[in-house]
Amino acid sequence: MSDAPESEHDGHRLTLRNTRMEDYEDIREIMEAVYKTLDGAWTREQFESQIRRFPEGQICIEDNGKVVAAAISLIVDYRRWGDRHRYWEITGKGYLTTHDPEGDTLYGVDVFVHPDYRGLRLGRRLYDARKELCEKLNLRAIVAGGRIPGYHKYRDEMSPQQYVELVKSKEIIDPVLTFQLSNDFHVRRIINDYLPDDRESQAYATLLEWINIYYDEKEKLIGGTKQVVRVGAVQWQMRPLDSLDDLLQQMEYFVDAVSGYQSDVILFPEFFNGPLMAQFNQENTAEAVRHLAEYTEPLRQEMVRLALAYNINIIAGSMPEYEDQELRNVSYLCRRDGSWDKQYKLHITPDERAYWGLRGGDQVRIFDTDFGKIGILICYDVEFPELPRILADQGLQVLFVPFWTDTKNAYLRVRRCAQARAIENECYVVISGSVGNLPRVENMDMQYSQAAVFTPSDFAFPHDAVAAEATPNTEMTLIADLDLDNLKELRTHGSVRNLVDRRLDLYQVRWKR
Repeated sequence: MSDAPESEHDGHRLTLRNTRMEDYEDIREIMEAVYKTLDGAWTREQFESQIRRFPEGQICIEDNGKVVAAAISLIVDYRRWGDRHRYWEITGKGYLTTHDPEGDTLYGVDVFVHPDYRGLRLGRRLYDARKELCEKLNLRAIVAGGRIPGYHKYRDEMSPQQYVELVKSKEIIDPVLTFQLSNDFHVRRIINDYLPDDRESQAYATLLEWINIYYDEKEKLIGGTKQVVRVGAVQWQMRPLDSLDDLLQQMEYFVDAVSGYQSDVILFPEFFNGPLMAQFNQENTAEAVRHLAEYTEPLRQEMVRLALAYNINIIAGSMPEYEDQELRNVSYLCRRDGSWDKQYKLHITPDERAYWGLRGGDQVRIFDTDFGKIGILICYDVEFPELPRILADQGLQVLFVPFWTDTKNAYLRVRRCAQARAIENECYVVISGSVGNLPRVENMDMQYSQAAVFTPSDFAFPHDAVAAEATPNTEMTLIADLDLDNLKELRTHGSVRNLVDRRLDLYQVRWKR
C-alpha cells in the first residue's frame, strides 16, 4: 500500500496504508468505541499475530498520524470452510492461524471506523483497497460474514430472510448490510449462530461475496487467456475470376496480410466466392448456386490449411452447401490448431428463397477459441435480437457477422442491428461485406459494404461505440484491438447492465429445439 497522502480537506490529511504494530493503541481505541456491546478490542497478541501472518491484508487509514479506520483480512481455501462456517472458527479466534497463502478467497474479518469520522466514507476506501488487493493477489473473491444490527427492531415482525429482502429493495436501511450491498457485494445466504453474542443481529449474519472478474484460475506462462484480441476483417472486392485457383490466390493474399499484424482472427464476407458462379448458367440461378456449392469443401480444406500455415483463426465468410437436395448457407470457423466448426444461416431472405431456394439451419452455437467465446451470425440473422441474446447467455464475447448487401439501405439494416446487438448483449461485433460488382452473376451483381467493429457504449469504450470502420466501397482490411477485460468491467460495474438487469421474472428467450 502507498504511504502517499490521498486527500487534504478541512484540516484532515488522510493516508491509506498497511497497519503496523505501533498502531495498536489507536486500533484498540476505535474497537472499544465501536464494539461496546460485543467483545471490544482485539488483544495485543491477536493484533500482532494478524500482522505477522498476513501483513498485506491489514489496512488502515490515518489522519494526521492517528489511525481512524481499519480493515482486517486473511486468505482461505474456501472449499475447506464452505457456507456454514462460524466467525471464530474461520478467523482462528482472531489470531488468523487459518490464513492460507495458497487459498483462493480473501476473507473479510473486520472493518471499523472511529465514530468521530463517520460520514467521510472511509469504509468505502477500505473496501476498495480490499478489492484492489484481491485483484493483485489473483484471488477468486472476497467473502465476509456481515452483521445485520438493525434486525432486532423487526424480529417480532419478520424472519431474517424477509428483513434482508427488504434491505435489498431499500425499504429498510441496515447500517451494515446497506453499506455492503452498495459496495457491489451480494448475499450468498443467511447464517445462523455466526456470532452468538451479537444480540442486535439476533446471532444471524449475511454471507456476502464480491467476485473478482479478473481472476485467472490457472495463469499460463505460454498460451494463456488473452486480455486483448486483435481482429481483422476483409472488405472483399468482387471481381470476375477465371478459376478456383484465382480465388485461392486472393484468399491467401489477405490471410497473409492480416496475419502479418499478429492478428488472432480474420473475417471474410458472406458468399465471398460468388465470382465463381459466373462460370455457370445464369438463366437458372438456382442451378448455378448449386454448382457453386461444389467448391465449398475444397475451399474449407484450404482455409484450414491457411489457418495452420499462418497461425490465425479464420472465419470463412459463408458459402453454399448442397447436401441431400437441401441448399444451405454455411460459415466455417477454421481454427489455427487445425480444428473447424460451422454455423448455418438460420433466416433466409425473400430473394434468397425465391432465386435460389435456400433453406435455413436449425442451430445457433457458441464457439470456444484460443482468444475467447465467439458467435457467428450470417447477415440477416443479426437482425433477429433473440439469437445474440441466446449466445450472450452462454458467455459471448465477440460476435462475427459476414454479410452481403447490394444497396446502402440494406447495409444500414445490418449495421444498425449489429450496433444494437453490441450494446444490448455487452459484447463486440465485427461485420464485413464485399464491394464492387459482378456483371455476369444474376442476383449478386451489386455490392455495398463498410466493414466495422462495434463496441458497447460506456466509458471504457470509444465515445461513438465504434472501434474501427473501413472506407465505404473500397477493397481493404480493417484491424482492431479489443480488450476483453473491458467487457468484464462493463458487466459488473457499467453505467447500465443490460444482461444483469433483465426482468427474467417477466420474460425470457428460450430455444425450443
